[in-house]
Amino acid sequence: MMKKKLSFDELVKKNKEELLADQQLLEKIEKRLDEKYTKPKK
Repeated sequence: MMKKKLSFDELVKKNKEELLADQQLLEKIEKRLDEKYTKPKK
């Protein structure tokens, strides 16, 4: 049972790290889109 608890904690930690990475990726994409659409077209 202890082993299962440990692996669950590891899974939660891993998920949080993945969520954080996804969040940063989304922010990068949003920034790029903002730059693309806010720059005056030549």
